[in-house]
Amino acid sequence: MKNALISISILLFLGCSQPKKQAEELKDTSNTQSSEKTEKPLLLKHANQDDNYTEKANSKKNQLSKHYIQTDSLIIHTEIGETARFSKKEINEIINNHPEFFDEFIRNPDLTYHKYVNGLDFASEVGQDGYYLLYAYFLKQKNGTKKYAPQRMRLINIYSNINALFQKLQHGGTYFGHQHMRILGYAEYAVYTMPKEGELINKKYNINQQKLLYIKSLRQLIEDENAADFDTPATEKPQRLKELHQIVDKLDQLIINLFYLRRAQEFQYSNYEYY
Repeated sequence: MKNALISISILLFLGCSQPKKQAEELKDTSNTQSSEKTEKPLLLKHANQDDNYTEKANSKKNQLSKHYIQTDSLIIHTEIGETARFSKKEINEIINNHPEFFDEFIRNPDLTYHKYVNGLDFASEVGQDGYYLLYAYFLKQKNGTKKYAPQRMRLINIYSNINALFQKLQHGGTYFGHQHMRILGYAEYAVYTMPKEGELINKKYNINQQKLLYIKSLRQLIEDENAADFDTPATEKPQRLKELHQIVDKLDQLIINLFYLRRAQEFQYSNYEYY
């Protein structure tokens, strides 16, 4: 939903906190000589839940404290018009639990999600949406928020139009709604790979024929699906066809070089399939 403020609760994204261990006293119950030393009670000190991230920051093993936020909350404004809010405690706990966001080498969001998300956090469909949003947010800091802003926006628009095309062909569905948010992660990963694939941007030969074939394949899909569409009244089909082809027109304008063509093809064939 455009311009909506999403208050993402820790109940959606964070797993249940582990219960605090009770301090135990270890008593010497043996009947040995009185001169034998008696063990002192073993007292385990625990930080308060609100200060959990502070305790971890002080640990030598923890290298994530530099990513903690110091303000009361973090508000993420996205390119698709969605806004997400996290409290200081929520976001710092997420940083603690998901160091993969800060790995030296980043993998695509699908592989990252399925490898690092267990059954306790980000497990629902909405939770997965939130994971991709955060993946995009943190990777954007690595990529450069302003440096690649035009390329990022173009990729988001390409992916969003492909999603809109298949959503309309399928007469809607929740899958496409979730894709709306996850596109942020896919686009940011594409920005991340872009410097490694600079040759795709700088190819000297003309890609018009390759792009033409891709665009024609989408238009042919529209015609084939329209012929097999028994849910749309005949009187409404002309308008529906017009709207579908208008989406393809936008894609034709957005794909300006080989890099964007390859990313459009990859995104479509990885996420939209007909059986």
